[in-house]
Amino acid sequence: MINTAEKRGRWLVLVAAVMLVVVFVLSFALGKYPVPPDTLLHVLWSKLTNAAKDWPDDIELVIFKIRMPRIFAGALIGAGLSAAGAAYQGLFRNPMVSPDVLGASAGAGFGAAFSLYLGLNFAFVSVNAFICGIIAVGTAYLISTKVKQNPTLGMVLAGIMISSLFTSGTSYIKLIADPDNTLPLITYWLMGSISSIRINELVYASIPILSGMFILFLLRWKMNLVAVGEDEARSMGINTKIMRIIIVSAATMITAACVSISGMIGWVGLVIPHFSRMAVGHDYRVMLPMSMIMGAGFLMIVDNFARMLATLEIPIGILTSFVGAPFFLYLILKRGNNV
Repeated sequence: MINTAEKRGRWLVLVAAVMLVVVFVLSFALGKYPVPPDTLLHVLWSKLTNAAKDWPDDIELVIFKIRMPRIFAGALIGAGLSAAGAAYQGLFRNPMVSPDVLGASAGAGFGAAFSLYLGLNFAFVSVNAFICGIIAVGTAYLISTKVKQNPTLGMVLAGIMISSLFTSGTSYIKLIADPDNTLPLITYWLMGSISSIRINELVYASIPILSGMFILFLLRWKMNLVAVGEDEARSMGINTKIMRIIIVSAATMITAACVSISGMIGWVGLVIPHFSRMAVGHDYRVMLPMSMIMGAGFLMIVDNFARMLATLEIPIGILTSFVGAPFFLYLILKRGNNV
C-alpha cells in the first residue's frame, strides 16, 4: 500500500515534471533571437513527421545549433549534479556534502586546465577532465580502504586531501600559463559555462551521466537504509561496502562527466537536494527523482538569466553561487542542526 506522504510526493514529482517541460519550451523563447513556443512545436513536429519545410533557415539554426544543445546540456547537467549530491548526502549522512566532496570536480578541473595549457582542442579537454576526475576519486577511495575503523570518514578526509592537491596543481598551471591567451581560457572554463557545448560533445557526456543516474534511480529505495546508518542497513541485509562502491562510482561518473563539458558549476548538487527534501521529504524513492527534475529546471532557468542579464554572457557558475550561497545560509540560520 502507498501511504499518504508517498502519494503526495509522487503527485509533486509529476507536477514538477510538467513544470520542467514548460521551462524547457520557454527557454527557446528567451534570448536575443526568440523562438515562440508555437513555432518551436511546429518545427519539431515537422521534423518528426518529415513534413515540408516552411520556416526560415535562421529559425532552424537557432533551434538546433544554438539553443537545443545548451538547453539539453543545462537539463542533463543540472539533473546529474543534483542526483549525485543527493546520493552523496545520503551515503555520508551529511547534508553539507556536495558532488565534489571526493575530489571529482577538482580532478576534472586540473585535467581541463592542463589540457588547455598544452593547447589541446575541446574534445581532449573534456576527455582529460573526465579521466582526471575519475582518478581523483579512485585515489581517495584507495586511501580510505586503509582506514579500517571508519571508512566513510576516511573517504571524506581523503577526498579533501586529494581535492587540495589537484586544486594546487590547477593554481600552478594558472601561474605559469600565458597571461594573454591561455590563462583567460583556463579562468573562464573554471567559472563554468554551457554556452560552448555542442551536440556531439553532449552525446558523449550523456552516456556516463545517464548511466550513473539510472544506477542511482534503481538503488533509491536502498539509499533510505544507507542514509539511516550502516548498522541498520546491515540488519536489513544490505552489503554496505558494495553499496558504497556502487553509489560512489555512479555519482563520480556523473560529476566527472558534467564537469568535463561545463566546467565548475557549484552549489547545484548541494542546494537542490535540500529543495527536494523540503518539497517531498526524505524518502529517496521520491526525493531522488524530484532532485533530478528540480536540478534540470534550475540550471535551465539560471542559464536563461546567464544569457539575458548582460550584453556579455555571464558564466553560469557565477550565477549558481549567487543563488545557492544565500539560500544555504538561510537554511543554516533558520533550521540549524535540522538542515
